[in-house]
Amino acid sequence: METEQVSKAEQAKTFLRKAVLEDGRFLNPVPTAVGGWETLRKVLPLYLNNKEEKFPRKLLGPFRTDVSMYAAPPASGLRMTWMGHSSTLVEIDGMRVLIDPVWDPRASPLRWAGPKRFFAPPLKLEEMPRLDVVLVSHDHYDHLGEATIRTLARMSSTQETEWVTSLGVGSILEDYGVSRRRITELDWTESIGDTALRITALPSRHFSGRGMFNRFETLWSSFVLEGAKHKVYFGADSGWWPGYEEIGAAHGPFDVTMLEIGAYNDLWKSIHLGPDNAAQAFQDLGGKGLLMPIHWGLFDLALHAWRQPIERMYEIADEKGLLLWSPEPGRPTEVVAGTPLRSEWWR
Repeated sequence: METEQVSKAEQAKTFLRKAVLEDGRFLNPVPTAVGGWETLRKVLPLYLNNKEEKFPRKLLGPFRTDVSMYAAPPASGLRMTWMGHSSTLVEIDGMRVLIDPVWDPRASPLRWAGPKRFFAPPLKLEEMPRLDVVLVSHDHYDHLGEATIRTLARMSSTQETEWVTSLGVGSILEDYGVSRRRITELDWTESIGDTALRITALPSRHFSGRGMFNRFETLWSSFVLEGAKHKVYFGADSGWWPGYEEIGAAHGPFDVTMLEIGAYNDLWKSIHLGPDNAAQAFQDLGGKGLLMPIHWGLFDLALHAWRQPIERMYEIADEKGLLLWSPEPGRPTEVVAGTPLRSEWWR
């Protein structure tokens, strides 16, 4: 597959432009403050005095994916299996894309410490149906799990799978066992694919790094998945920024818009949306189709109660008349145009 780029003249007129690398560090599409030691100093007392229900009081699940459903293609042409957080299997017009797979017990560089899963993966990796693409948006631990990548890389069913990611992340995938010949790194506004499936990397407002001292050395992106009949926007991790309107105008409308609602706080609102800004971003993108809340319900990554993001998202949807699509973890679920879905599994 060959990559494509927009011209320099087009870039000059738009938010949708290639990423800028300055002194070995990628820049956000708009000026963005990313918390460092000062933010840590402010947030530590909040963590110590926090009274929210950070973890489920009762065991969740078990959730179990009915693998037999993958034997037949979705009648609608679009079926999605949300595995929790941002990990999602998207079946779009005959193609299968696994997004930001994290089956690891913790979203952490350590096996014995760090945010632990609230529930077990609904599907064993070894039971995964044939994949056309594994898509990795950026290198944070809750989006790129080392043990997960190592397992996927050695599975016989993925030896011809394409791996698509942001600039610089390919070397991490290669370190974890993925063949370099199967990896494509995309800059913002670059695309890969054909009429069966076209994937376009677009800007998001976030950051990268698997430690405090290597931030911004690899790129972070959102993505458009465009099949023969359907379009999905995967917003990945991002704070609100004015480029959403242009993304919608240039690439929409979308059948499903996947936007993060969890792990947010005013101290880092420039790099995470939260429910209110997710609603705003969805409307900026055109407000068409279904809004799928992601990045919640699996890891404790912020100060809010674990259910607060989805509770607030439901409130906002009712206030604004937004069509939400929020399935139970691990359940392959068809997307039908104009038909919302509100699972209550988290209650």
